[in-house]
Amino acid sequence: MKITDVKSFVVWENGRNFFFVKVETDAGIYGLGEGGLTWREMAVSGCVDHLKPLLVGQDPSRIEYLWQVMFRSGFFPAGRIACSAISAIDIALWDIRGKHLGVPVYELLGGLVREKVVCYPHVGGNTLEKLVDNTQKRIDEGWSFIRLGLPTEGELIEPRKAARQMLRQCEAIRQAVGDDVEILIDIHTRLDPPYVIPLCRSLEQFLPYFIEDPIRSENVASYRQLARHVAVPLAIGEQFASKWEFRHLIEDDLMQYARIDVCIVGGLTEARKVANWCETHYINIVPHNPLGPISTAACLHLDLSTSNFGVQELVRGPNSILPDVFPVQVSLVDGHLLPPKMPGLGIVFDEKAALDQNFRMEIPPQLHQSDGSFTNW
Repeated sequence: MKITDVKSFVVWENGRNFFFVKVETDAGIYGLGEGGLTWREMAVSGCVDHLKPLLVGQDPSRIEYLWQVMFRSGFFPAGRIACSAISAIDIALWDIRGKHLGVPVYELLGGLVREKVVCYPHVGGNTLEKLVDNTQKRIDEGWSFIRLGLPTEGELIEPRKAARQMLRQCEAIRQAVGDDVEILIDIHTRLDPPYVIPLCRSLEQFLPYFIEDPIRSENVASYRQLARHVAVPLAIGEQFASKWEFRHLIEDDLMQYARIDVCIVGGLTEARKVANWCETHYINIVPHNPLGPISTAACLHLDLSTSNFGVQELVRGPNSILPDVFPVQVSLVDGHLLPPKMPGLGIVFDEKAALDQNFRMEIPPQLHQSDGSFTNW
């Protein structure tokens, strides 16, 4: 079997773009993949075009070999754009392998270590009352984890005010739902240590499952300072491309949860390496998943076959988006994703429907403080 084509699809749906690839073979088997890096989809698509000549004519079963070729063949090590392209292609190669052998991808990764995967949704609300009400609705639907984001006022954020609002939100939710519901708090890299250290200390009383991305990710050495001052579990890594960017956080035991993004880190091949490395330091994986149906499926197969797993992010549940492009998606029951029975990833793609929903240029949110200074969204 040989690769005959690698196609990119940038699909607009529900106010945002999604990036997908389809790897075709001369055996009539195709594989599907998804790339991350929202708001840079065309750059990722361009990188796929550069990688395509390296792949056509190759045996798609040589997944590790092709990963090395894609990552290293341009001389310059792959960064986030290239790793997002590699991720999409790599996931598609695993899909092809599973279909060729007639087994779900999780069987290729070692088989099931659990029968279902617990997930968490994002919960929000314009008022404290609405937030609590939305949280209760999610719990009534069967979810046992919920995620809160650091509050902003439109595109304005004041760090101390946002921290006070975050504390009030956690207090209200804990009083409403008790201790059995796990609260996950995403700072989204919006705060610096002088603001986030007192916030994390104050949040300890509400027993958060983790605090996610409390500070920016460019300088991971800054987490040494944070680790000296806070006792809450930290979840880090959704912006990282490749195992090397996780290195210091793992080796220096600076996090308790690894936020691997399968669609940025380098696909299932690289995600599994990071997950296994984390196991040696008793770090659980909590994969980042703000994307589409292929990302959800890829995360599911990783979670099903990885012992050191915590919880799975699920912003967009199966069949809630792109049902025409993906008429068959994975299954969700009572806040848990279930193992697919179909070979490969377990999803079906309609290429014509994808071509009908073309890319639209979208400007990312622009978050500022009251003095006009720019900050992370």
